[in-house]
Amino acid sequence: MPRVKKGFKGHRRHKKVLKLASGMRGGRSRLYRTAREQVLRGLKIAYRERRRKKRQYRALWIVRINAAARLIGTRYSEVAGWLKKSEIALDRKILAELAISDPAGFKAVVEMAQQAAGVA
Repeated sequence: MPRVKKGFKGHRRHKKVLKLASGMRGGRSRLYRTAREQVLRGLKIAYRERRRKKRQYRALWIVRINAAARLIGTRYSEVAGWLKKSEIALDRKILAELAISDPAGFKAVVEMAQQAAGVA
């Protein structure tokens, strides 16, 4: 069989991969085969970490809400339960921001939820 060279499309494909691998060291940025392996691995890790970042932020918000709740004299789980029973629709991100920037407002929200949930 005759040897077939890549032509325009193959060169473009190689250039795209090598551009993505441009910050890597050694052959990983210069040799197509190893660059392709590293680029695929990097894309896979980036995909995974984008999802992990969301989990980490949620955990951080819960820690912040719990710390603010402890200052009031309650726990995160109780606060979350009261908010759910009283149908106050504030998500964790907003509650955590409120707990940091306005502790008095956070306390007011918790007390309002506590009263609406029917807890003394």
